[in-house]
Amino acid sequence: MEFNSTKFSSANLAICARVLICTCAVALLGYTASADSETSSSDTSSASSGVSPTSPTAPLFIVVGFLGGFVPHNEPHHPEVQLIRDLRQEYPKDVYFGLFENRKVGEAYKTILNQLGAKEDAGLENATLSSEKNPRAHIVLFGHSWGASAVVALSRKLERAGIPVTLTIQIDSVAKPFQNDWLIPPNVFQAVNFYQTHGLIHGRRKIVPADPVRTTILGNFLWEYKGEPAECHGFSWRGRLLGKGHTEIECDREIWWRVETLLRRDLPTPVHLQTDPGDFRLPEDQSRAKD
Repeated sequence: MEFNSTKFSSANLAICARVLICTCAVALLGYTASADSETSSSDTSSASSGVSPTSPTAPLFIVVGFLGGFVPHNEPHHPEVQLIRDLRQEYPKDVYFGLFENRKVGEAYKTILNQLGAKEDAGLENATLSSEKNPRAHIVLFGHSWGASAVVALSRKLERAGIPVTLTIQIDSVAKPFQNDWLIPPNVFQAVNFYQTHGLIHGRRKIVPADPVRTTILGNFLWEYKGEPAECHGFSWRGRLLGKGHTEIECDREIWWRVETLLRRDLPTPVHLQTDPGDFRLPEDQSRAKD
């Protein structure tokens, strides 16, 4: 058998190129997400607020967010952190707010079970909830990039425990290896996906329900940018250069206004501020050009 070195070299070069592209994409996710982070505290526990896990009255509303890349939960420049901080000030009780690094899906899962009053003797992986608490709780999950993929992963864990999720919000979702961020499990009542398509790092274009009868997809909304949003000027120039579109959608105030409006739709009236989200409507078209 004659060895064809030309074909062998071409095949190897093609494989190496694919591996290099994938490696760069994963590295850029971490680099762009952490490039604009200030030095954080050595404490890596996830931030949480609201009713404590030991409270005799479980909260009726639970909001959990996930950050993208390697961003710590207490990094002040990211809109996810600012959103949770502002909501905590308006809802000092009756609502639990948690913000986690995307690698801490298990920790977020255990926190939700504790908030819902899971029986200790059942174990957290096979926890059972009292019948009066499970159906009443409104759980909303949101996240950006790897954090959006973590939202779907957490929803699946909650499905196995028989816990419904009111709403999931994915912003430029990027799946980690061996993760599925496009198939929404049937315990989710509603789901929405925002994404952009520019650059090496871009979000999931379409999410679909595992069971269309039980889950409603509010939309897969494409966001395009003709110019960089003014809010991005506070982000690291490295992140804005290496992951331009991915950074633009994260720092876009209009995206986060829509996320906040969707969150408030399922929350009670705030203590000090009453907001009427009734006028908010998702765009009918599944694309939106940004000036």
